[in-house]
Amino acid sequence: MKRNRLGNSELMVGEVGLGCMSIGTDQRKASEIIHAALEYGVNFLDTSDLYDEGLNEEIVGAAIQGRRREDVILATKVGNRRFPGRDGWVWDASKAYILEAVKGSLKRLRTDYIDLYQLHGGTMNDPFDETIEAFEQLKREGVIRFYGISSIRPNVIREYTCRSSIVSVMSQYSMLDRRPEESILPWLAEHTVSMIARGPVAKGILSAEGQGRLLNGYLNYTAESLRSLHPTLQEIANLSNRNISQLAIRYSLSHPSVAVAIPGASSLQQLLDNIGASEALPLTEDEITQLRVITRFNQYEQHR
Repeated sequence: MKRNRLGNSELMVGEVGLGCMSIGTDQRKASEIIHAALEYGVNFLDTSDLYDEGLNEEIVGAAIQGRRREDVILATKVGNRRFPGRDGWVWDASKAYILEAVKGSLKRLRTDYIDLYQLHGGTMNDPFDETIEAFEQLKREGVIRFYGISSIRPNVIREYTCRSSIVSVMSQYSMLDRRPEESILPWLAEHTVSMIARGPVAKGILSAEGQGRLLNGYLNYTAESLRSLHPTLQEIANLSNRNISQLAIRYSLSHPSVAVAIPGASSLQQLLDNIGASEALPLTEDEITQLRVITRFNQYEQHR
């Protein structure tokens, strides 16, 4: 699998990673998915302390035991704080919380360092200086190798890009969510920061089974408009010997600022379909243009 440098870091990530949020809570089944991913060349696993209240990190940590640690690039996230006995979570980007929360992630992941530690959100009310200092301190101590943010807020992305040494921004990006193309992707290119594209198959809509997932539409697409679009995408995919999910993943990877796309997988078949995108030919300029003509150039309306 082709590997790309993540920002200006030393991390070389396979262009198709695994978003672990969708692997479920059954340790055996989830481990099968993770083991298969690693065998097929995936080296980037993304989780969060938020997913299943930390259980996802535990499952990932257990699954990679016995593997050479240097062969796996572990990414997790921090910032959504839970309190015992309370439902939900609160946003906490304080230095004190980040330095405390990382200990729990390390324990659940069964490792003594995290390759990429990401702020799981971000607001313009964050205490930027102390948030950044927390990540920088963890870098100095060797607890994390690099850090980034996971955000769809352009103003927050710009702030952290200018004020910190983040190497990546994780954001939703697909043929159906082209918002990053307006300003975020050009901005990241200018600052040598990579995008980690989550949601490249748009909750499964951009897959062979996508027709059954159109009931509520997607962003500014109605179910009817998606239903009309699906056969056209299928036709384009067929012409290039790809399936729709592979076409979609290759679209996300077509922008030079995208280092890795991280589709989720709740089954081995979904995983293999996704990984197949790394074996498919990159999109041609004509294909990219054609896909941009038939999809919508949507824009961020908030947090600009």
